[in-house]
Amino acid sequence: MSNSADSPGTGSTPRFRPVRVLTAGVFALAGLLFITSFNTAKGTNIRTDASLLKLSDLIQERSHKNGELDETNATLRDDVESLAEADDGSTSAEDEKLAALEKNAGTQKLKGDALTVTLDDAPPNATAKLPGYPEPQPDYLVIHQQDLQAVVNALWKGGAQGIKVMDQRLISTSAVRCVGNTLILQGRVYSPPYKIQAVGDPEKLQKALADSPSIQNYMVYVNVYGLGWKVTEDGTVTLPGYSGTVDLHYAKPVE
Repeated sequence: MSNSADSPGTGSTPRFRPVRVLTAGVFALAGLLFITSFNTAKGTNIRTDASLLKLSDLIQERSHKNGELDETNATLRDDVESLAEADDGSTSAEDEKLAALEKNAGTQKLKGDALTVTLDDAPPNATAKLPGYPEPQPDYLVIHQQDLQAVVNALWKGGAQGIKVMDQRLISTSAVRCVGNTLILQGRVYSPPYKIQAVGDPEKLQKALADSPSIQNYMVYVNVYGLGWKVTEDGTVTLPGYSGTVDLHYAKPVE
């Protein structure tokens, strides 16, 4: 009989089997995880995220904060403009020129006849209302970025003097962007229904909406799957001036 290294022969040095070493390692790791879990939980249930700040909550919180900052910024801007007008040394012609530039830039209030376009998601249980069309995919039932952009572009083309999306005035650098089923506009987050109000000739604005190929395509989904679409004439309204920052932010090359 051979006296192998695994045989507990008389006088041989006892050795640990590999399986015993592995078992000891598993128990040591389990103990470490238990201690880490205990220190992390501190008596709370770490299997739920109820105590954690969800990303959506963070976005809404930041959106609300941005809205408050916009209001503060607007108040400070009014104060600065009042002080500047009191003693700026400019002539009446220069003041008129500046006022015209501010009006075109969208930073001043705008009064005039207006209409409002409202877009909304379709019901989640929507089905095809007309024969020959497939049952809807989830993507068919929500408002997309291109839908909002189509309305805004059509209104500009129809001669709109100013446009407000939700509660914010658009300016030349405004970007109408959607992430998922939410609208992100100038640091604020909005959910449908989306309201777009424009000051201008209501008849020309209505015609521009009807002539837009993108909106004509959208109307197919309105008629087939029930996407929301409503156009109302509002009479005389006053659009707010843009109150956010006008600084341009852009990427810079790494030096």
